[in-house]
Amino acid sequence: MPMREYAFVSDASAIGCVGMLTVATRGDRGAGEVLVTVRGAKETFLAWSDSPLPKGAEVLVVDIRGARTVVVEPWQGLA
Repeated sequence: MPMREYAFVSDASAIGCVGMLTVATRGDRGAGEVLVTVRGAKETFLAWSDSPLPKGAEVLVVDIRGARTVVVEPWQGLA
């Protein structure tokens, strides 16, 4: 059976995307979870933030920490 090649797309494409926390973050005490639309599909990532953020908060992905793990900041959107 031939070996298949799969394309690897970096999580870095999530940087700059806005998402919503589905699990609250706890600042440096623990990660939460964020739902982000990346490459046209909704994806979840572990989310770290400098300060605790509540479930349902709108956030901006500002960095990646590793596989499926991002850093987020509060986002107010453009009103």
